[in-house]
Amino acid sequence: MKKIAKAKLNELYAKISESMGLFLPIKRAGEVNYAVWGEGKEVSLETLKTVKSPKNAFFPDSENLMKFKTEGKNIEIIDVRKDYKEEKPFVLFGVKACDYKAIEVLDRVFLADPVDSYYQARREATTIVTLACSKPEESCFCKVFGIDATAPCGDVTTWLDENYLYWQANTEKGEALTALVADLLEEGGEESVATQQEATKAILEKLPFSALDLSRFKPENLNDLFNDPAWEEMSEACLGCGTCTFVCPTCQCFDIRDFKTSEGVLRYRCWDSCMYSDFTLMAHGNSRTTQMQRFRQRFMHKLVYYPSQNDGLYSCVGCGRCVNKCPQHLNIVKVIKTLGGKNDD
Repeated sequence: MKKIAKAKLNELYAKISESMGLFLPIKRAGEVNYAVWGEGKEVSLETLKTVKSPKNAFFPDSENLMKFKTEGKNIEIIDVRKDYKEEKPFVLFGVKACDYKAIEVLDRVFLADPVDSYYQARREATTIVTLACSKPEESCFCKVFGIDATAPCGDVTTWLDENYLYWQANTEKGEALTALVADLLEEGGEESVATQQEATKAILEKLPFSALDLSRFKPENLNDLFNDPAWEEMSEACLGCGTCTFVCPTCQCFDIRDFKTSEGVLRYRCWDSCMYSDFTLMAHGNSRTTQMQRFRQRFMHKLVYYPSQNDGLYSCVGCGRCVNKCPQHLNIVKVIKTLGGKNDD
């Protein structure tokens, strides 16, 4: 294990950015989100949860797909994708364990056949540096999904305390990044990391949602869960605002649209939300006509549909963003407690 003094982190960022792009949690206008690092920008590794998850690095909230130019009956298709293999790779730094697990959820969607080449190019170009949690909040419940917030995976795993950032390479990409910044690193840190992990695990055990019971959310209970009358009552106050979907690190719904410009037609995709009344709207109308049906679809997908098709992997990682952001407190914790029960032991 290696370490670097906290006071030297700007030197670390500068060294990485000399040859690679660097995305970090950056504070701007009072909010912290992932952005490209540059001299003078305020990095906030201490922020537990960025407003939006780092999935933006692979699955942007809006991206151009292609352009069309028409002349008479002739159509020219212009590929606007960047070839990430020819450009310098980039580092996604400070990813928490829950957000890293969420990338696995997205990988199973976008890297399954047919592979999404836009997403794939960014994933292959990225080195992910994760950061262990030391001060989890009451809204966190990643432990319920088997995630160890004290030892996240990634190409490099790091831990941060008052004095040092501790560094452990896990993959070939991680070793290459370690070699790049080797002159800034020194040996040591095992004891400090072990102490921090022990303290953090003690906190995790005491969090209010640490004992949520997922035992009912199984494929064999699909019909019973789908027809449970509790959905009606739970969804009554839902505004359909979509906030939960836009802060969620695992949501992958998108829409594709064409926009006419002075230079032709631009085709782009942007995030969409299953909570919207026009989601999957077709010529004949929408198959889910009430907010209750849309509300149920969102949580059934995360807790039943997705895991039944992905070896039991839930499409929720317990980051707690929806717990913090839903204006009506209709988050996934309430659904789990209502339909799955709560283990009070």
